[in-house]
Amino acid sequence: MIEAELKARVRTPEEAARRLDERAEGRIETYQDTYYDRPDGTLRASDEELRVRTVHSSAGPDHRSGDLRTLLTFKGPAVDEASGSKPEYETRVADSQATHAILQHLGYVPAIVFEKRCRTYVFEAYGRPVHATLVRVPELDGTFLEVETLVLEESALPAALDDLRALLTDLGIDARDVTRELYTEAVAAARHTP
Repeated sequence: MIEAELKARVRTPEEAARRLDERAEGRIETYQDTYYDRPDGTLRASDEELRVRTVHSSAGPDHRSGDLRTLLTFKGPAVDEASGSKPEYETRVADSQATHAILQHLGYVPAIVFEKRCRTYVFEAYGRPVHATLVRVPELDGTFLEVETLVLEESALPAALDDLRALLTDLGIDARDVTRELYTEAVAAARHTP
């Protein structure tokens, strides 16, 4: 699977949220992300990612109480340089503490840990299932919008990215605000800024 994804800085978060609310009901979520690497940094150097994400969700559209889930994700090197879209392999894990312990016993070390505060929407756009997420990272200025869909083959990626670009336009996002800026690098930079 390849995650076709675009991320943009949002100049008017309230307007973007209003347009998203017209498409689906958002779900408030907090992500606790731990990115792992080998001690020599070879995952980062090869544009790969190994992440444990614990998601705390508020009550959803069915008004059930919130839930807690943990996902283990590996992303390979980008197959599209302009967007940064990558092959992605993700699975839900039952025990986050055991997952962290296993990775560390295998020799991986936490490279960076940070929180994302999200409002997530799931809907169909241009005939595709889409996840759209408004994101705030407490250590960073501004709001971001991520839109993503999955494709089975790399040959399907250009059309999927075109659809996501059209969706961003529909949501009032200017093409100039699309960014490849990585949260991991931005948070690391923010922590090292005096």
